[in-house]
Amino acid sequence: MIYKFGDIANNVTEKRSPKPEDSQNYIGLEHLDSGSLYVNRYGIDVELKGDKLVMHKGDVLLGKRNAYLRRAAIAPHDGLFSAHGMILRPKDVIASEFFPFFIASDKFFDDVIRISVGGLSPTVNWKDLKELEFDLPSLAEQKVLAEKLWAAYEVKQSYLKMIAATEEMVKLQFIEMFGSPYVGWKYPTKSLGDVYHIGTGGTPDRKISSYYEGQIPWVKSTEVNYCELYDTEEHISEQAINDSNCSLYPSGTILLAMYGQGTTRGRVALLRTDATVNQAIAAIQVQDETESLFLYSMLKVCYDFVRNLAVGGNQHNLNLKLVSSIPIVFPPKELQQKFVSIAHQSDKSISELRKSVDAIDKVIKSLINENL
Repeated sequence: MIYKFGDIANNVTEKRSPKPEDSQNYIGLEHLDSGSLYVNRYGIDVELKGDKLVMHKGDVLLGKRNAYLRRAAIAPHDGLFSAHGMILRPKDVIASEFFPFFIASDKFFDDVIRISVGGLSPTVNWKDLKELEFDLPSLAEQKVLAEKLWAAYEVKQSYLKMIAATEEMVKLQFIEMFGSPYVGWKYPTKSLGDVYHIGTGGTPDRKISSYYEGQIPWVKSTEVNYCELYDTEEHISEQAINDSNCSLYPSGTILLAMYGQGTTRGRVALLRTDATVNQAIAAIQVQDETESLFLYSMLKVCYDFVRNLAVGGNQHNLNLKLVSSIPIVFPPKELQQKFVSIAHQSDKSISELRKSVDAIDKVIKSLINENL
């Protein structure tokens, strides 16, 4: 049966001024991860300013700004949520257990993105959202579907926990062999910028569509996620490089995300193709393969340390000067090679687990798309 979204969900607009104790449980858009219904981190280390939305445990939190990031999650507790988001509660035409999957679906977000307005940070408005129409299965069908979806989702979570455990094991192995910026390094150190050339990139003008019709990979900071990048979501033309701040970086370059209060800032990736990057990424050029893999592993270990270097108001950012100041350790080459071999085996295991996660995501999407 077809319903307007205003008949499917309530838009909760209750707000209040934050108190000092609200900071530890506050959830902002930066705490919502694309593709995850769970909020895995929360809290902020600066004073909250301005009225915030009042959320309750079980509410569905929607990132209404930059909806193309497809951020929606279930509130894990009572507290305050960003005023740049939207709090949604299901009405009686949709099963509460099915509601989060409906909000996170491609069907819902495709329509939300379509009606978003604004330039740099397009935002969806309730007056437009409530008029969207959706064809829902019966309540009985929704409940059966939700049971299957949650079963698949929990299996996915178990794989993600295995990935996290494997990554933690590699991190501990690195610390045991070489130390860390917290316990002290076991070998001589230098500043990153004293050893390697570090650059950044830019974003070609979005208004010129031909810039994005080329074949040159262009990396966004959201793609910098502990992976080896063989291709990118978007590609640009040679003219786009000539007319912007973009530079072409060679395969083997290490990328470090500089912006974002969520998990993005401080993450790294390893280029496996020549590519350009946007201005939110530091590109560290390393010539030697073993050294490149070792530095990549080291920066993963130093993730929290690197994030804490960030500066700047409510939106903490890194910059090239701060990235250049990161202390890096230089153990003997044979020890670097030994660790890289260990890390490589772990990465193979993680790669297989990620394939399983991707397969489950496809099943979840298929189940939803077949029923909406």
